[in-house]
Amino acid sequence: QVQLVESGGGLVQAGGSLRLSCAASGRTFSNYAMGWFRQAPGKDREFVAAFSRTGQSTYYADSVKGRFTISRDNANDTMYLQMNSLKPEDTAVYYCAARKSPYYRSTQGYDYWGQGTQVTVSS
Repeated sequence: QVQLVESGGGLVQAGGSLRLSCAASGRTFSNYAMGWFRQAPGKDREFVAAFSRTGQSTYYADSVKGRFTISRDNANDTMYLQMNSLKPEDTAVYYCAARKSPYYRSTQGYDYWGQGTQVTVSS
């Protein structure tokens, strides 16, 4: 069973930065590809960023490209999302997820999800 725990959310002013963390249970990175999603109130959960199954490539939603960076610490099974130049429209609950499928943009491609961490960006 894979367990994912997000942390690092909070309240920040527009233009500020936050770094989210996702701690995974043992050997998750060896068996699964990882990604970040977010869900704003009244909206569907949407793709933010992800690693390829080999971990060699990264993918980003157009809305965060150039502002967010996904990274990982394989030794500690921890994934990060560095978020810079935050905007009020980035306000959402952010989730990390693990998948075996190649479909990194779809929520249906993911097998395990964390509980989420709230990010609020004030204007």
